[in-house]
Amino acid sequence: MKYSHLFGPVHSRRLGRSLGIDLVPVKTCSFDCVYCECGHTTRETTERQEFFPLREVLEELRTYLSSAPVLDFITFSGSGEPTLSTSIGDVICFLKESYPQYRVAVLTNGSLFWRSDVRDDLLRADLVLPTLSSVSEETFSKIQRPAPGIHVAQVVKGLIQFRKEYAGEIWLEVFIIPGINTSLRELEGLRAAIEQIAPDRVQVNTLDRPGTEHWVRPASPAELERIRSALGISGLIPVEPIGYELTAGAPMTPEWTDAVALVRELIRRRPCTLDDIAIATGLSRREILKILREIQISSGIQESTEERGIFFFCPE
Repeated sequence: MKYSHLFGPVHSRRLGRSLGIDLVPVKTCSFDCVYCECGHTTRETTERQEFFPLREVLEELRTYLSSAPVLDFITFSGSGEPTLSTSIGDVICFLKESYPQYRVAVLTNGSLFWRSDVRDDLLRADLVLPTLSSVSEETFSKIQRPAPGIHVAQVVKGLIQFRKEYAGEIWLEVFIIPGINTSLRELEGLRAAIEQIAPDRVQVNTLDRPGTEHWVRPASPAELERIRSALGISGLIPVEPIGYELTAGAPMTPEWTDAVALVRELIRRRPCTLDDIAIATGLSRREILKILREIQISSGIQESTEERGIFFFCPE
């Protein structure tokens, strides 16, 4: 079966072996973040809608999960903001009722949590991972470049309300851009907001793949450690830097019988190194290089050399 709404499983730095669900068209988002690994937002919106027929997504999930693959999480993510889809609540309910053995996670920018319908849709997820990188309107706008009408105070208020209503875990991501949101004033503001939101943990992240804007650079391990310490709240809320660790990939599962299609879907959604692809698929580097050459001939591939190696990306 050709999957249009599922991708991976990928090796996630935060979630382990994760099957992705993509409910929105490429780069449909409420933000146009300077660090986004998926490139510039081409459709910036705050309007929720059903972008793809719900039955298509559920049929793909039934087919893929019929062989009981080993997964750490099934994750709503992809190349846009998943809470823009009005189908997300129905898909989460389907998974929890039909496949309760799997944990469900939602990666979100948190921009729509002021809406009660969005908060209600996520209540049955096991884990929600929103992002908050500044509580200063000026810095928030510079990093996130939100759609008109979105303000950081509104985002924080929505996250605080969601914490009151939600019984699952919240892991709050703070994305660090050196020189932009690393001052003492910035960190003190974030720390105060974290106390109010009361997530189960805070994850300090920085650039790992090529970002949208070339001027964005990753924070050093020493910088991340300094920021982790500055955001710590007396041990009540764990604060941890997100590291990158390579682990052995599992063999390609029978849900994906077409290795070329699997690799294409991976690099269509986010830039990947050879090691990233190997971890996600279990394919050897030699097999991957052969597949990349095939994709290069048929679709074209962009390459970017970063600190962690050469990243491959297949644009739409």
